[in-house]
Amino acid sequence: MPIVHAADAVIHDTHGSRFASYAAPSRGSKELCAWRLEVPAGSHGTAHSVSREEILLILTGTMHVTLGDGSAAIADTAGEPSRAGDVIVVPPGSSLRIDNAGDEPASAWVTTSAGLEATLPDGSTLVPPWAC
Repeated sequence: MPIVHAADAVIHDTHGSRFASYAAPSRGSKELCAWRLEVPAGSHGTAHSVSREEILLILTGTMHVTLGDGSAAIADTAGEPSRAGDVIVVPPGSSLRIDNAGDEPASAWVTTSAGLEATLPDGSTLVPPWAC
């Protein structure tokens, strides 16, 4: 279906965050997946490696992103926390963790290509249901 209304998004609650799936192969998209990620205030994400490039557009709140062994808080030139409109580019094969140390929920719009898999620290593989 070319139009997916907010009420028709498929909701998945996993690892303390909410994933509202709008586009995925199971929903008619052939190449891309897109979802809204909601991260509660004061939460710590689950580290994982991604098999495909992901692009996160911060919509609300602030997020602290750890890529690989390094840590990068997405910030503007004044060193302030991220604001709506900041973008995080996650290369394929990167280890990724998203935390929200703020007092308010944070959200992002995430896009990737079909076929995304995530590998958890214990070596198990997850095919995210919001992206398949």
